[in-house]
Amino acid sequence: MTHRARRSVLALSIVTALGLTLPATLVLAADAAYFPPAREWARKDPAALGMDPVALAAAIAFAQSRETERPLDLSDQEAIFGTRLGSMPTKRAATNGVVIYKGYVVAEFGDTRFVDPTYSVAKSMLATVAGVAVREGRLQVDEPVAQRVTDGGYTTPHNAAVTWKQHLQQESEWDGELWGKHSNFIGKAAFGKGEKKPRAIKTPGTFYEYNDTRVNRLALSLLRVFGQSVPDVFQQQVMDPIGASSGWKWVPYHNSYVELNGKQVASVSGGTRWGGGMWIDSWDMARFGYLWLRQGNWAGKQILPPAYVTAALTPSANGPDYGYLWWLNTKGKNLPGMPATTFAALGAGSNDIVVSPEHDLVIVWRWHAGNAAEFATRVVGAIRK
Repeated sequence: MTHRARRSVLALSIVTALGLTLPATLVLAADAAYFPPAREWARKDPAALGMDPVALAAAIAFAQSRETERPLDLSDQEAIFGTRLGSMPTKRAATNGVVIYKGYVVAEFGDTRFVDPTYSVAKSMLATVAGVAVREGRLQVDEPVAQRVTDGGYTTPHNAAVTWKQHLQQESEWDGELWGKHSNFIGKAAFGKGEKKPRAIKTPGTFYEYNDTRVNRLALSLLRVFGQSVPDVFQQQVMDPIGASSGWKWVPYHNSYVELNGKQVASVSGGTRWGGGMWIDSWDMARFGYLWLRQGNWAGKQILPPAYVTAALTPSANGPDYGYLWWLNTKGKNLPGMPATTFAALGAGSNDIVVSPEHDLVIVWRWHAGNAAEFATRVVGAIRK
């Protein structure tokens, strides 16, 4: 019997002992969700879960036909993003994916065990590490980072005002250089097609800009408040509890090491723009997405505070329907045709996790062309009303 099942039985026993009654739906709700054991995931016939197998098969065929234009050897990396700071694989997988409906695997295609960079999906993983820090009382999202991080990154009056929330919403306007990349993204060699035109820096919290240097500064700041590497925290507090494999790795840049307690510890990035980043397979990505679908809870263990999950999936004031390093669909623009409650972790390539609470659905789709919603809406179309 699972921990959650034991809790349900105990709760029912107490209710019975008091002579009370509860609706059957409430009695069963605590143990309603299926959580896969470590390194396994139960499969179910789509028809048994109320899906049209023919329509689902057509959706999968569509996804398989939408291979990305990125070369298999990723030799376009520097042209797109600029000078590398970290390692890159010599070969990527072809398009692949996993569909999880009502907690069960209903479809899989391609080489889903291939460990590949997932690019900016790592940003949503950093938001998860920040949630663990909130749970442990290591930070409060509305406080200035400078209250807890004193490594010189927040000493200027401008940077001293930056809060954790502003970092998480990409509205920090943190100004400076980190690992050889400036927050202004100026320079063709350094930033490739990602080079930006010079502009005046705004007051923190008043302007949104998708900016990997600032996200990398957040990652370093999280290392400081934990006194431990972010990958170690992510493994111990998130990936091990949700039963992920041991095959993923969060690869640092060659120069992103800092001294911590007399040792050299790597600070990781929020993507693979300059190499490195989170290298992971589709199954572990699905588990990560499923954790967020279940509001930070895994089989009765609350890994993320519910209030933090709610805040993370709330649009920021200035962003393009953006939460805490998660893409939202409140306005229906980021994932056209999907419900407003849908959210996603989106990485270049494309490498995506789409989560639709309204449909109890998690979709991982990697190395594809087009918008992730093109596949997701087809999967949803296979769900019988």
